[in-house]
Amino acid sequence: MIPVSVMVSGKGTVSVKIKGHYSAKRPPRFSDYFRPIVFWNITYQCNLKCAHCYINALPVHSLRELSTDEARRVSEELVELGIPLVIFSGGEPLVRKDFWEIIEPMAGKSRPKLSLSTNGTLITKDVAEKLASYGFMYIGISIDSVNPKWHDKFRGVDGAFESAVKGIKNSIEAGLDVGIRTTITRYNVDEVPSILQWAYDNGIKRISLYILDTVGRGTNIKEWLPSHDQLRKLARMLIEEARKYAGYLEILVVRAQFLGIYLADMLAKDNEEFLDYIKLLDAQGNCGKKSISIYPDGIVKPCQFIDWVSLGDLRRERLRDILRKDNPKLRPFLEIEKHLKGERCGRCHFRRICGGGSRGRALEIYGDPWADDPLCFIDYDEIAKRRGIETELV
Repeated sequence: MIPVSVMVSGKGTVSVKIKGHYSAKRPPRFSDYFRPIVFWNITYQCNLKCAHCYINALPVHSLRELSTDEARRVSEELVELGIPLVIFSGGEPLVRKDFWEIIEPMAGKSRPKLSLSTNGTLITKDVAEKLASYGFMYIGISIDSVNPKWHDKFRGVDGAFESAVKGIKNSIEAGLDVGIRTTITRYNVDEVPSILQWAYDNGIKRISLYILDTVGRGTNIKEWLPSHDQLRKLARMLIEEARKYAGYLEILVVRAQFLGIYLADMLAKDNEEFLDYIKLLDAQGNCGKKSISIYPDGIVKPCQFIDWVSLGDLRRERLRDILRKDNPKLRPFLEIEKHLKGERCGRCHFRRICGGGSRGRALEIYGDPWADDPLCFIDYDEIAKRRGIETELV
């Protein structure tokens, strides 16, 4: 995750409420390797048919999912471990009829803090008020275009945009902080300024721009990946937009950590400030490093974008044991810089900080999860030379 607004202006909104005040000079210490942020995909079921769905969600219930009792045991362990934040996702998490039973052990606790990642279509006024009563700090709702027809086509169901907007309004009226999650492709990247303006006008406090990743159904639309030129243009534009909305609308970029290196180089007035930005990026973590995913069947993965790796099974193991530093399945993601072997990623000075970008895009485009991320465009040698960096950052 790249905290663009904090990098540009030193101001955040939702992230400050969740993590406390932080900056390039004082990176957050909200999570660590063995008490990571947890993205919990609690169901494979969904009422939409999104073109890029990373989990291949379906409209029907899967028998592989954890039962209510099994899921509640996971909830109880997340409390015991002092996990800092749990983000419920899916599929569409609100499809599960036992959703409230599952989260009940965590409701009202100081840890974990609770967040919801949703398509927004099922958030009625009653649901929004119940989310607020259970202590949810943040609701992230998917909006991929301010053109309803484009959004509906991408999400696979007519009327999805209208229903999501109702969910946003219901959530805000219930006193919940709302952000939108936008999947960036080559076909909507130029719409980002309009999406930001729309978000601000609608009382939204945060926007997370997810650069398309090629896992799940995303493998079917790899031709939708944005170009290098589009990503450069996006980075430059986001600096101006983050200044414009500073303190009102927080902007983040996800699934393109190399873009954070590019922003750091553009923003830093000197080499010391550049290294401060790098430390801020390093504090965010990456897949398996300060964040993990729990899948509907209880399998723990480095994240929802590395779905071919299992770190452990919560039906048979405790999360505490899966997160041990001597877990050989977890180790590669804690020291990912030792495993990257692409011509670019394998020799980049910033490979530990960046984590090689997306391993899913590397696997889909080059057939090797440890190869280069095809979307990385930075001239790392030139940046390192100009910033006086002679060896890999450690």
